[in-house]
Amino acid sequence: MVKVKVCGITELQDASVAVELGADVLGFIFAPSPRRISPDEAREIISALPPFVKTMGCFVNEEPATIREIIYYCGLDLIQLHGDESPDFCQEFMPYATRALRMKDETTLRTIEQYQGKVRGLVLDTYTKRKVGGTGKTFDWELAVKVKDMGIPVILAGGLNPSNIERAISTVRPYAVDVNSGVEERPGKKSHTLLKELFEKIEKINTGG
Repeated sequence: MVKVKVCGITELQDASVAVELGADVLGFIFAPSPRRISPDEAREIISALPPFVKTMGCFVNEEPATIREIIYYCGLDLIQLHGDESPDFCQEFMPYATRALRMKDETTLRTIEQYQGKVRGLVLDTYTKRKVGGTGKTFDWELAVKVKDMGIPVILAGGLNPSNIERAISTVRPYAVDVNSGVEERPGKKSHTLLKELFEKIEKINTGG
């Protein structure tokens, strides 16, 4: 069963629709982004969610004290470190930590083993020079397959949307998928139509339909 994270949540209505459709994790971005949310706003949304829905905070090169403060204040279950954080930095936040890596080419694979045992999983995103995430672009999924073979849970991200989600899952067979810009009307506002279409396709895969 492939798990689903819907990232870039900025309002309760979108969060509620994602949960109703079957989202396992909701992601809140606390770094510079069109989808950035304040801890107060995130706390308000999280407080209104039903139990057993996981929440994840996304950070980029943030101070450890600030991360810890936001984890506690918002009640986050997990964090996603999306900057230049070292394996030792990540390990400080276990068991909360996942690490996002921007997949460029085979050279990126050399860094993977350093995170073994120091994160709960790896979020594999698309490399670009100007953005650390939310690019709306896919990468070579064969690289993700190689990461999966290393034994670390793979959360596949990068340009996933209803039109390519089935191919992505069948190619990589990841632990989870992470969707964001591919299910939006505009940055920070999810399309409920696209979310519904995406979850219907994932449900079909999960049930063997």
